[in-house]
Amino acid sequence: MFCLRSWLSILLLINAAPVYVALFIAGTFALRKPCVYCSILLCVLIFTILDFSGDWFEARWQPTVETVSETLSSLVSGNATIRDAALETASAAVSVINGTSGALASAAVEGVRRRIGGGNASLGTTWSAFEWLRGVTDKVSLRIPCVDVTLRFQLVKIMADRDVLSGDVKPSNYAISLFDLQAGEPWTYQGKCSIDLEVKNSTKSITLNTHELKIHSVEVFSEAGKTASSVKASKTEYDTKNQRCTFSFDQPLPESPKAVLTIAFEGTMNNHMAGFYRSAYKPTVEASKGVAKDGESHYMFSTQFESSDARRAFPCFDEPNLKATFDFEIEIPDDLVALSNMPESETKKSKDGHKVVSFERTPLMSTYLLAWAFGDFEYIEEFTRRKYNGKNLPVRVYTTRGLKEQGRLALESAHQVVDYFSEIFRIDYPLPKIDLLAVHSFSHGAMENWGLITYRTTAVLFDEYASDQKYRNRVVYVVAHELAHQWFGNLVTMDWWNELWLNEGFATWVGWYAVDHLHPDWDVWGQFVTEGMQMAFQLDSLRTSHPIEVPVRNALEVDQIFDHISYLKGSSVIRMLASYLGTDTFLQGVSDYLKAHTYGNATTNDLWSALSKASGQDVATFMDPWIKKIGFPVVTIAEEPGQISVKQTRFLSSGDVKPEEDETVWWIPLNIKTGPDATDAQRNPLTTKEDTYCDIDTSFYKPNANQTGFYRTNLPPQRLIELSKSLDKLSVQDKIGLVGDAKSMAVSGLGTTAAVLSFMEGFASETNYLVWSEVLSSLGIARQIFASDPQVAEGLRNFTLKLVTAATDKVGWEFSQQDDYLTGQSRALLLSTAGLMGHEGVVKEAQRRFQAFVDGDKKAIHPSLRSAVFKISVKNGGEAAYRAVQKEYFTTEAVDGKEITLHSMGQVQSPDLAKDYLTFGFSGKVAIQDIHSVGVSLANNSKVRDTLWEYLKENWPMLREMLGGNMVVLERAMRMCLMHFASFEVLEDVENFFKDKDTTGYDRGLAVATDTIRSNAQYKERDLELVREWLSAHGYMK
Repeated sequence: MFCLRSWLSILLLINAAPVYVALFIAGTFALRKPCVYCSILLCVLIFTILDFSGDWFEARWQPTVETVSETLSSLVSGNATIRDAALETASAAVSVINGTSGALASAAVEGVRRRIGGGNASLGTTWSAFEWLRGVTDKVSLRIPCVDVTLRFQLVKIMADRDVLSGDVKPSNYAISLFDLQAGEPWTYQGKCSIDLEVKNSTKSITLNTHELKIHSVEVFSEAGKTASSVKASKTEYDTKNQRCTFSFDQPLPESPKAVLTIAFEGTMNNHMAGFYRSAYKPTVEASKGVAKDGESHYMFSTQFESSDARRAFPCFDEPNLKATFDFEIEIPDDLVALSNMPESETKKSKDGHKVVSFERTPLMSTYLLAWAFGDFEYIEEFTRRKYNGKNLPVRVYTTRGLKEQGRLALESAHQVVDYFSEIFRIDYPLPKIDLLAVHSFSHGAMENWGLITYRTTAVLFDEYASDQKYRNRVVYVVAHELAHQWFGNLVTMDWWNELWLNEGFATWVGWYAVDHLHPDWDVWGQFVTEGMQMAFQLDSLRTSHPIEVPVRNALEVDQIFDHISYLKGSSVIRMLASYLGTDTFLQGVSDYLKAHTYGNATTNDLWSALSKASGQDVATFMDPWIKKIGFPVVTIAEEPGQISVKQTRFLSSGDVKPEEDETVWWIPLNIKTGPDATDAQRNPLTTKEDTYCDIDTSFYKPNANQTGFYRTNLPPQRLIELSKSLDKLSVQDKIGLVGDAKSMAVSGLGTTAAVLSFMEGFASETNYLVWSEVLSSLGIARQIFASDPQVAEGLRNFTLKLVTAATDKVGWEFSQQDDYLTGQSRALLLSTAGLMGHEGVVKEAQRRFQAFVDGDKKAIHPSLRSAVFKISVKNGGEAAYRAVQKEYFTTEAVDGKEITLHSMGQVQSPDLAKDYLTFGFSGKVAIQDIHSVGVSLANNSKVRDTLWEYLKENWPMLREMLGGNMVVLERAMRMCLMHFASFEVLEDVENFFKDKDTTGYDRGLAVATDTIRSNAQYKERDLELVREWLSAHGYMK
């Protein structure tokens, strides 16, 4: 049989005249009968490599890597022909076939794209053909038998969907100096940024990223040959929409390996939690004299650059694959502390009362990882136990003065995690220090800036005596998550934002992996299943979901994909893969991946290649649908004696999957537990739409053991009831998965709420906090959906109360020294649920403790029960209790106190108090970072949910102005406030309200909210009467 391997290298390297090449190919074709795939490739290669317009008897060039590189440069600069473009594309195509040079293909296409941008008509025609080919081949994956490879047509799609900066210049180092910082209005600062560049192609302009910066002057110093020159920009043009700035020069900048672009500029230390910004706080001890003040507020200053806000702080080439090193210095008051990614290198006196602090040069990294901060800081310190370059590394937690001791938990966790990750990744932490900084205003949870990790205060500070114990878990996890990024994201960075999941999905999984190592008694994988997987399922079951690897045209689109898909679905499929390959094998592949791309950028395929090599399996083949396709499957099971039949289809919460939405065939590890001892039954993964599995003991079986697979299971209704009688055979993860799956089947119409309620009756004697969390969360969704019907709502309340009463009475109010973490969390959850459902004894005791607390006995309420007691008291105590909790918001000294009081005040029972709370929330008295807590607490309260929507509509201009400075904040608030409704009328109202609004920056979140409302409304319409009938038949309706 004809084999590409027998002639491909000769065809590519031959330096003969075209006539001889043509005769060789024709003869080989006639004698060896190639397959259809090889025939297509032969045609492509013939028409791209042979120049039919030239001399057929003249020897030709050899398309080596070097010549392709030269062609690319010529093409971009305008010196190449269409034939050159075809040649480079053909060479790149062969590279893709061999699986070694995907990046070359990207460069080829980008070269053609840029050339077309210059207005060449013939190339425009060529590009149209490229676009057509891309549209066709993007959906095709071919197996070529004679080379034993799968050809995934990615040749012409990689760069076409990106709006990136020109490749004419490339940065290598930034020298940034900030001075004349105004500690008050207008909060401006002056800056100088000198960027070392390679001028790759002669050009008369340079475009980079700026946002809300004022450019004073621009000059380029260059060395070309033996001469040096400088030229000033003759014109500066701002592209506000795309956050770019173009500097034009009267004469071309020559190609040069070394040029320096020097920019003088002015910026603002804003209050939007993006770029270089200020955070207001009230000091707990006397502050230093140099601290900026504004009325009662004091200020610290820090940065938040991910994803695309470095451009708010200094002019830069703000794309993740344009890595560079950074030198940084800043002028600050003498008595304040400055921090950055690297250790301080020098401090020198400046103008009166000020100093200039300089820092060592960073390693090669992306702009979004640069960070600096200054303020009235103090720190606590530990050292790693491992040695790095012969030294134990310093690990510090910085806070504003008076709070450092609350950083002990984070500090103790951090130094252990750094050592642990250095061990399992087989790569030592590469920087000379690790700093963790508590920031008073923070839009996210934390940010992994290399060497200077910044955190929301509740994600890094913990008071052993005053904090709710649930924050202990949060602090340890978030610390581990951000430290994971120091390798996975910082040392090796995704090539472009479409592969954000490489950063966030892995950091989420390995963050939990590290917490499990430190605290095996916390059962973190049970927590992951109930908090992580279920949230990922919820978003990914919507039509408005997106693939894990999602197209991102420019960096301005990326903020909205920092969501449960990138983080939680990403980590869920990684957990599934690690379980299948074996964790040791998986981590070996991860280590190989990190070592191969150290200080560089990488793609999903790079990770798959490393894992394939480590495991000996074709990882890309079975994982690509999970990464590149939207949604996830539900596996429907039918029972027969001794065997089960399984069928996979896409799952939508709306239940109305269309045929064209159900074309993906996922690789699904079934992981079946079966038999009287619930032992694992090894079965091949499901790789077709339908299959049958034999030798199954149908007296007991549980698919998806320990919920390691990211899919729902639709069991026969009777099987669900039988499993509720055998809960002792199931792991915590199994129980959580069964509850979550059953609830989702009801929502979608593949099951019924009646079946779920029957199943849940078996959990009355459950003792595990994580299982209770999933059970009560699922019941909470049902109560939310059916809340508009008073009779059914009352029946569900009675059902919930009966379910939890025995467990609540058993767990009691008092904490003991013997209680473990999970027992304490169970107590808080059960008391809160029972009290809010009307348990008379719990309500009475909560109100007694609350009154004692209000009267001055701060020990009357255990820190972990503040949330339960406050919520129960506000719900049952009217305005007096609401005002008391509002007062606690202002006076609390606990780091978690404001979050707890905000969520508690949402339990108000009247529209008037709800309006009062909203007015309070948007009065400026609640930090912007916390405003969504106001809305979410009311959205979760069926009594006042409609009041929330009316307020949002009536006050939209004010809300848009207040929250719109940071689109992350606005998107989060809109999505979380709206997605709890379950009415077609509200859905129509929401869609009509926003149809004439500019929703740029929060359109994806708004689509998620409306899709969720639609699914909720369909569920209510379908199941309301069935729920009523079941509740009545079982005595819950009075």
